[in-house]
Amino acid sequence: MRTRDTNKEELVKQKAIEMLVKLGIEGFGMNRLAKECGVSVATLYIYYKDKEDLIKKIGIEIGQSFFNEMTVDFSPTMSFKDGLRKQWENRARYTIKYPLHVSCWELLSHSSYRDAILESSLSDFKTIMGDFLKKAIEKKELVCMPKEVFWSIAYGPLYTLLRFHNEGKTMAGTPFELTKETTEKTFELVIKALTP
Repeated sequence: MRTRDTNKEELVKQKAIEMLVKLGIEGFGMNRLAKECGVSVATLYIYYKDKEDLIKKIGIEIGQSFFNEMTVDFSPTMSFKDGLRKQWENRARYTIKYPLHVSCWELLSHSSYRDAILESSLSDFKTIMGDFLKKAIEKKELVCMPKEVFWSIAYGPLYTLLRFHNEGKTMAGTPFELTKETTEKTFELVIKALTP
């Protein structure tokens, strides 16, 4: 039996992420991945059972990495404003540092792999955020609203700014780079919308 080579395994993951983002799930294949990595197809099967297994594992790993990053210096006992600010900082840092991972996550979380990936990578984070929001409502720091409304208002503006930043331009085509001032101005408007 052939042994695992961690360097090759990392190369396979990185190339798979690049290919998924570039080609989509339908254009992604094990033969093509092997060629991109300069390895035999048999080598891929040391690490993954099949294409489905590879995609799920990569999605779960990206999800766990992303959600672990969201809890850096964050606590559900923080004030709502401080906690949300920390979430914005963590999300912005991760999105700017790992744009391909975020693009791959977006692709996979809007695919048939969504449930399997979210179930395996999101459970702890859901508990932490649930506690945070519950405490914020109890302390009257957050207006009670459906979760979908909260997530849209709390994070939609940030992700729009990050998309503009990663693309280097606005929807109108003018140059754009995310600044601390723009982030803070947007954050304050979000706080105003969410707090009593």
